[in-house]
Amino acid sequence: MEPQKDREAQLARLLETVKNLPHLPGVYRYLDAGGNVLYVGKAIDLRKRVGSYFQKTDHSPRIRLMLNQVDRIETTVVRSESEALLLENNLIKSLSPRYNILFRDDKSYPYLMLSGHAYPRLAYYRGALDRKNQYFGPFPNGFVVKESIQLLQKVFRLRTCEDSVFANRSRPCLLYQIKRCSAPCTHEISDEDYRQDVASAVKFFSGKTSELLEELGARMRRLSEEWKYEEAAAVRDRIQALARIQEKQFVSSNTSEQDVDILACVDTPGGLCVNLAMVRGGRHVGDKNLFPSHADGYTAAQALDAFIAQHYLERSVPSLILCLPEPENSATLTETLSQLAGRKVVINSNPNGERRVWLEMALKNAELAILQRQQHSSSQEARLAALIEALDLPDTTQRIECFDISHTMGEATVASCVVFDRGDMQPKEYRRYNIDGITAGDDYAAMKQVLTRRYEKVAAGEGVAPDLILIDGGKGQLAQAEAVMAEVGLFGPVLVGVAKGETRKAGLEQLVLAETGNTVQLPRTHPGLHLVQQVRDESHRFAITGHRARRAKARVASSLEDIDGVGPKRRQKLLARFGGLQGVKAASVEDLMQVDGISRSLAETIYAALRG
Repeated sequence: MEPQKDREAQLARLLETVKNLPHLPGVYRYLDAGGNVLYVGKAIDLRKRVGSYFQKTDHSPRIRLMLNQVDRIETTVVRSESEALLLENNLIKSLSPRYNILFRDDKSYPYLMLSGHAYPRLAYYRGALDRKNQYFGPFPNGFVVKESIQLLQKVFRLRTCEDSVFANRSRPCLLYQIKRCSAPCTHEISDEDYRQDVASAVKFFSGKTSELLEELGARMRRLSEEWKYEEAAAVRDRIQALARIQEKQFVSSNTSEQDVDILACVDTPGGLCVNLAMVRGGRHVGDKNLFPSHADGYTAAQALDAFIAQHYLERSVPSLILCLPEPENSATLTETLSQLAGRKVVINSNPNGERRVWLEMALKNAELAILQRQQHSSSQEARLAALIEALDLPDTTQRIECFDISHTMGEATVASCVVFDRGDMQPKEYRRYNIDGITAGDDYAAMKQVLTRRYEKVAAGEGVAPDLILIDGGKGQLAQAEAVMAEVGLFGPVLVGVAKGETRKAGLEQLVLAETGNTVQLPRTHPGLHLVQQVRDESHRFAITGHRARRAKARVASSLEDIDGVGPKRRQKLLARFGGLQGVKAASVEDLMQVDGISRSLAETIYAALRG
């Protein structure tokens, strides 16, 4: 009976807190006995909203479970519901409460940027927007932006090089030769013509392609009348390229000048998914599916409400957002987004015509994404179950960590750790380790170092212990792993070595069990082996990527460090001036002399050393 009395006393204390809350807009936070934030919410009237949680009895299981853990309530009063919405989402992102639906999308969305230089540069961009540049987007993924850059290079020939390279060109680069740049760096194009090409590119990405085609047509006719047939032919080719693009990519000529985001949310027994499709300048540039965490108990309308708030409050907002279904707080969202954008933003949940078709397509894509995710999850579960049976692992085995070592003849050794958990690979939990202080090429020492660094912390109570550890290697590598586990005092994980077969072909891998030393070779078609291969290949890829990056960085530094008279400051100036080591290598003696602190004799030394 004591726990019951304690809970009653706690509830009485919470109700007393509710009575003292003001009838004002604000944000409330529910905390447990340990001070952890369980839930963050907003309210037009704090007392009414928070009080409703303790007056109703028909709560969902999620809410009932949360309320049983609430120990105290904290509130912050604001001036309006819009301010409450902003504060709520800032707190959700920073605190990640266990009972708030969370749309994690850590990477910023990419943009296509035209710089504010005298000769604007076309570039791929992520990050905070700067008013001195022009930005087009955001786009759903980097591929769309890079594809757009290639497109503009072919049609408008705008420069894409870094400023340090652009400022130090004495002759056009290869892009000029293959007709992908008009070489403003060496004035192969007049200032006026380059500005005109930039303006044309802006019109294209603003959806004004029809207007642009008319202008180009008039220019072609004028050039023909002036007997400038080669220039007229170049304009004709540009018109034809743009016409082909328009036929292929425009979704609707009626809305070609408007940026639109299309959102559809589906809530099924298989999960909840939001499909975000983007139309930019009249072109459908792709979509992406987002699966939130902590989504149990949320409806599709509630999920869309949360997604719009979490997604747009820190990003540029299109003038039109199509939604299905209608978000729970559509009016508040519209008002807040319009205030942030400084213009009218419309959220439409009942469009007509083609816009209705777009929504239905987004809905179908969300449904397909859930189905594909279920199939993938089912496949992974089957693979894990098969591996558990084949190796006689504990039935509770879920988390697998795999290690690999990568180097080139001992240079720039990097170890990788990848994680399989919750039925899939978990990239956010991957880790790389730079290996130092060992004999070059000693893979055993490298494996010992990475395992010690990884698991001495886990043994001390930091992090999560895996159920199964895969070591890319045979009995020698596995012996290192056994020694490390004994040394740090971590005996729970099962250790398995993944040794390549005699011919080192995929499918002939041998699994070496640490406890018995027995070797198991599963059939090539065995689902458990497929899971091992997937995890092992991912650890190999992750290690190689890290090794190549470390090796490249080391070689850039060492190439200049080996030259007498080039210290850290001069090295930094050279790399900054020429945009990297390749730019320094391509520079002439006269170019090198332009760098502050580089005399003719030193420039000749650098020139000779980098070509030796």
